[in-house]
Order: sequence, then C-alpha cells, then structure tokens
Amino acid sequence: MIGHELTALHGIDHTRPLAIVLPASLLVRRESKRGKLLQYAERVWHVTEGNEDERIGRAIQLTRSFFEEMGIGTRLPDYQLGAEAIDPVITQLEAHGMTSLGEHREVNLATSRRILEIAL
Repeated sequence: MIGHELTALHGIDHTRPLAIVLPASLLVRRESKRGKLLQYAERVWHVTEGNEDERIGRAIQLTRSFFEEMGIGTRLPDYQLGAEAIDPVITQLEAHGMTSLGEHREVNLATSRRILEIAL
C-alpha cells in the first residue's frame, strides 16, 4: 500500500515503488519476519553461510541488488524524491485507512514512515 501511494502521488509505475519499499520494509521488519527472511535467504538466494543476522542482511542486499541490476532504482532519490515526499504518503495512507498493514497488521503509520525514511 505504501507503494500504491507513491504511484498515486508521483506517477511512478507499480514495479518501481515495490523496489523502493521492499528492501526498506525488510530492513525495518527484519526481527518480526526473521523466520521468513531466513527461509527467503536460503530458498531464493541460496544463502546458507554465516550466522542468522548475516544471512538475513545478505538476502536483503541481494534483493536490492537484483532490482538495481534490472535498472530499477531502490531509493526515493532515484526518482527525484526526498524527505519532503514522506509526509504526503503518510497522510494518504491515513486518509485511506491504511493504518495497520502487513500480514499481521503490525505496520502502523510510524512503521510506514520509518520504511520511507530508510528508502532515502
């Protein structure tokens, strides 16, 4: 939903907001998604070396690198957006009732803001 708001506000096509939001979201939510990130690291990226934190970090970095290798920017500045773009996205999320996102509804507006800040 964060990506949808970036698309609506800035006309960025759908794939690109995913590339912005996903790596940042995984970084912010790495503890709550620890088990799934370890599976992801092993099953998608074949990362099996290192401790759990290293494997998770490597998987997140490989995800970001994948998008970048495809020529898709993974940070807000790649789309000429800075910190000033964050408040309007948060306002739109709130206006659309998107205040508890994620499979466990734990991504509140503060978490959404943090995800966007990480994407700077």
